[in-house]
Amino acid sequence: MVDRTSCKIAFRNVNFYYGQKQALFDISLDVPEKAVTALIGPSGCGKSTFLRILNRMNDLIPGARMTGEVLIDGLDIYDPAYDVVSLRRRVGMVFQKPNPFPKSVFDNVAYGPRIHGIRDRDILQEIVERSLRAAALWEEVKDRLGESALGLSGGQQQRLCIARALAVGPEILLMDEPASALDPLATARIEELIVELRRDYTIVIVTHNMQQAARVSDRTAFFLMGKLIEYDETRKLFTRPARKETEDYVTGKFG
Repeated sequence: MVDRTSCKIAFRNVNFYYGQKQALFDISLDVPEKAVTALIGPSGCGKSTFLRILNRMNDLIPGARMTGEVLIDGLDIYDPAYDVVSLRRRVGMVFQKPNPFPKSVFDNVAYGPRIHGIRDRDILQEIVERSLRAAALWEEVKDRLGESALGLSGGQQQRLCIARALAVGPEILLMDEPASALDPLATARIEELIVELRRDYTIVIVTHNMQQAARVSDRTAFFLMGKLIEYDETRKLFTRPARKETEDYVTGKFG
C-alpha cells in the first residue's frame, strides 16, 4: 500500500513576481507523493503561476522572479546547479487545451524519448505502447499509429498529450485544467485516468471545477489573490473548511 503521507514536493516561503507585480505571497505547503493535489480558486488567483513554478516554465517570462525554496525529494530545484533539462523530464506537463504536434500518433509519443537520445525502434515501440496504455488510449489508436494525431477527437488528443508526457518517465505530472476544453464524456475519461495514474505518479492539478477537485484529489489547496488561504484533505476542505473565505468559495458565494 502506498504511503500517501510522504512528502514529494515542498514549497517554503515562496513569493513570485511578474516585474513589479507580486503574484504569489509567502506560500508554504507540502505535496504528498503518489497522490492528487488540486489547486482551486477564482481566475487570476495564482494557481497556474504556482503550478508552473514546479517545472520552471516561469523562467521563460521576462522579468519574472521567485524567492523562497521549492524542493523535490529534498533538493532545491531553483539552485543554480540544478539541471533544468532533467527537471523537465521528472516533471511532465499537460495543458488546458490539447496540443498534439502535427505528426503521427506514434511520433507524438516517441518525441520525448527521441529528444533524450533513444533511437532503437523496438525500444521506442515499447515506450509508445506502454505510454498509450497508461493513458487509456492504446485500444483506440493501436491501428492508427501512423495517422496524424490531429485526426483524433479532443478527448483522445488530450489523452495523447498525457501519453506524450508519460513517455519520458516523469515522477510528477502537472495538469492545468486538463478537461476544461472537453465535453462531459471526455472529461469523465480524463478523471478516471487521473485516479488510475495516482498509483504511480504525484499529480498536481489546477481546476475551476470544484466537483472535479472533490472527485479526483486527495488534498486541495484554496488560493485567493495570490495567497494560500487553506490546504487540507479534500473531503475536509469541502465539508468542514476552517476559513470563512474557503466556505464562501466552495458554497458558491463568490468565484
